[in-house]
Amino acid sequence: MPAPKRILVTETKDTLSLEYDQQRFNLSAEYLRVFSPSAEVRGHGQGQQVLQFGKKNVTIEKVVRSGNYAIQLVFSDGHDSGIYSWDYLLDLGTNFNSNWSDYLERLHQAGKTREAEAQVVKLL
Repeated sequence: MPAPKRILVTETKDTLSLEYDQQRFNLSAEYLRVFSPSAEVRGHGQGQQVLQFGKKNVTIEKVVRSGNYAIQLVFSDGHDSGIYSWDYLLDLGTNFNSNWSDYLERLHQAGKTREAEAQVVKLL
């Protein structure tokens, strides 16, 4: 699969736009983060996926080209180990609706939310 013709991060750093000859996808930072191809998210085998939650306000801090086949995204929560191949990015764009719907259902089933959990601070 060829690389996108253009890759842009919005000024607010919350969306990655991918432009191909006949298609354009606007993928939110949250979506890209929860579908990271990293071992931290996917695990090391079937059934080892780790449900990501609380990522609604994550942003894209940096986009780094990885050879001629992919990009690496650095997110505001420190996650930076996913290498997004051109094929995987096209798949994420093409299958956004079903992926997102499935993700929201998994969140619901796990009793989790897209919102970052508040941290409890003990005052002395």
